[in-house]
Amino acid sequence: MPRRWTRLRTLLGAAVLPLALVSPAWGDTDPAPPAPEPPSTLCAPAGTLHGARGAHAMVSLCAGSGTPTMAVSAPATCRQLRATVHYACRTSGTWTARRAGETVASGTLPGSGQYPGPGTYDFTATVRVRSIPEGVDVEGTVRATLTLTAPRPKATHGIEVDRSTLRPDSVTTLTYTVRRESDEGDGSARFGLIAEEGTGAELTTTDTRCVNPLIGRHPAQDRLPHALDCALTDLQPGHPDTVVVRVTLKSRCSTVVSKLGYWMPQGQTLYTGGMLAGPTVTCS
Repeated sequence: MPRRWTRLRTLLGAAVLPLALVSPAWGDTDPAPPAPEPPSTLCAPAGTLHGARGAHAMVSLCAGSGTPTMAVSAPATCRQLRATVHYACRTSGTWTARRAGETVASGTLPGSGQYPGPGTYDFTATVRVRSIPEGVDVEGTVRATLTLTAPRPKATHGIEVDRSTLRPDSVTTLTYTVRRESDEGDGSARFGLIAEEGTGAELTTTDTRCVNPLIGRHPAQDRLPHALDCALTDLQPGHPDTVVVRVTLKSRCSTVVSKLGYWMPQGQTLYTGGMLAGPTVTCS
């Protein structure tokens, strides 16, 4: 009898062991999604520029990611042969970013453009480096490849227009649709349109929220006929707004560009707004 009971306990133990190794299905939980990558700046050595009397500057190119804009800068360390002074370096110039051979952004240094999203970018910059105190003044072209991994932020606002081209000696009606997609922020935005100065282009509208901007010193009442400034206050998710504009062109062509400034409030924090580039209406 004791031998039989020992065998029974052995069989029961063997049956329980696999059950202990398998967690109950109702205890399973999905893994938490990874936290979004915070905004960051990535830098890489871009080249060394040489000048007279042993002056040189080691330049890096830096790009920020994770926000609607991509800030680009070119910090440098500058030296002069056998100099004992410690220099501070001022950099200026222009930059271009290419992805798969296609130009996706460009601007001045330092400066910014819309963040095109994650990917590997080839940056080329024409840079001038000057030292403080004086002693180094060099310029040239530098290059760096940066791989940005932050996802492109979800759009909070959008601008559309119902036409893409204008013609000289014509009057064209453009209907712009402005959307707010985010529940954050509020319904206020400043919508701006501007044609090319000196072409004789005129922008007009019957929309009482829009004015041609006032210029000059008080009490002058001169206004820019080729620009409009519209104060929108009722933008809500699911409730876009429209602005109808008449563009009068004379014999010279002019494009019309658009942009939107908006608030994304965070209490009383000062820099909580954003600027969105809208579509450009070309002329041919």
